Amino acid sequence: MNKKILILSVFVVASCGLAYELIAGALSSYLLGDSVLQFSTIIGCYLFAMGVGAHFSKYVRDEDVLARFVDIELAVGLVGGVSAAVLFLTFSWMAAPFRTLLYTMVFLIGVFVGMEVPLVMRALNARHTEFNELVSRVLTFDYLGALAVSLLFPLVLAPYLGLVRTGFLFGMLNIGVALWTISVFRTELKNVGGRMLRACAVLCALVFGFAFADKLTYWGEHGLFGDEIVYATTTPYQRLVITRWQDDLRLYINGNLQFSSRDEYRYHEALVHPVLEALPWARRVLVLGGGDGLALREILRYPNIQQVTLVDLDPAMTGAFAQRAELVKLNHGSLSDKRVRVINADAAIWLQHTQEMFDAVIVDFPDPSSFALGKLYSVPFYGMVRKHLAANGLMTVQSTSPFFAPHAYWTIDATLREVGMKTWPYHAYVPSFGEWGFILASPQADYTPPTTYRLPMRYLNADTTREMFTFPPDMKALPMAPNRLNTQSLVHEFEQDWRRVIR
Repeated sequence: MNKKILILSVFVVASCGLAYELIAGALSSYLLGDSVLQFSTIIGCYLFAMGVGAHFSKYVRDEDVLARFVDIELAVGLVGGVSAAVLFLTFSWMAAPFRTLLYTMVFLIGVFVGMEVPLVMRALNARHTEFNELVSRVLTFDYLGALAVSLLFPLVLAPYLGLVRTGFLFGMLNIGVALWTISVFRTELKNVGGRMLRACAVLCALVFGFAFADKLTYWGEHGLFGDEIVYATTTPYQRLVITRWQDDLRLYINGNLQFSSRDEYRYHEALVHPVLEALPWARRVLVLGGGDGLALREILRYPNIQQVTLVDLDPAMTGAFAQRAELVKLNHGSLSDKRVRVINADAAIWLQHTQEMFDAVIVDFPDPSSFALGKLYSVPFYGMVRKHLAANGLMTVQSTSPFFAPHAYWTIDATLREVGMKTWPYHAYVPSFGEWGFILASPQADYTPPTTYRLPMRYLNADTTREMFTFPPDMKALPMAPNRLNTQSLVHEFEQDWRRVIR
């Protein structure tokens, strides 16, 4: 019976160890971007630390194996359990030491986890378990635990519990293993009462953190964003936060500002109207991204538009902007318009499977801050978009800032030209973002910027439009290579450009 309990504990501790690694990787990706870099460095640090921990385990005396195992469970349960909360609050209120603390905690957790399995194997060996049985059972349950949490984390834990609460949950599981071990092997342990008391104290702290995880998250995000948070949710794809200060609503995705209601009209007028004003015959429009419905709002102002298809990955985004009163007021209920069809899917996959053609395409994705987003700015992706755009149709792409991120901006232009598109780069000043860039493109059509607009505008007129398509010397075109899927040079250019700007 004791052997079975030790084997089962391997399943639990393996699950917990991988969970802490996934939490650190996901949290750092949310906050720092570049998910490949974050996960790669965290996995490397964690595995190295496990090796260090496995080495340290040899210094534990045979008679102390169970006692040290219990102590390590208490330590990893405490450090791992609070890791997400501590890291998030640190980033929110004291951003400078975040990376140092991140890798310190990952290393500590890795050392503790690296000691666990060797100690369990030694405990089993002391109970005269055959070596071949010992290794096969321990490794089998170790890998099964990793499989279980790798499936549960993206499908259930991250979207429904959130990263902070998930950390506390797995911390409690580690403490549960410690309490279980103390109870079953109490005759072989010294100071059982003291260990039980410490375990109960840590468990109570973790339960308290689990119960008030939403408060901790709110407090952290309040420090990060500064304004009242009116809506926040973690989805399998991203962290969405909407804040309000007086009459200003702001949307943040993974901590990055997407719009301010005070000046978003500048951005969305510049995104939509230079295209649709030039296409009075357009009937069918495709919007890729833009789940907030603000680009839709501008598109639906044209009476000639008969159908708009919006493809956005995250149903939580389109759901919030279709249902919450303050957001519906902002987008004029565009997501519920009878002419609109909302599809929650990966845009690249959806384009591969549809045969539909469109007169205009509006591409409104978040900036290419990660490889998952970078693929949506690649040669293969724009090639797919071109196949669904009428020969004389037009598309426009949100293309980051030509002033702050010029290498990234002109890489997007080069990528569109690589698939045989004619391009017309342009830019607009949006106070919340500064100078912002777009690229208009077409397979065959010629294009002349509008001098008048059929609809009343708050920002666009002949003068502002003329200025948009004129680049001053400090935003001159750069000779860049296109963004290919196998290298994703755009993500590196984007990161390097913004690293020069953000302090």
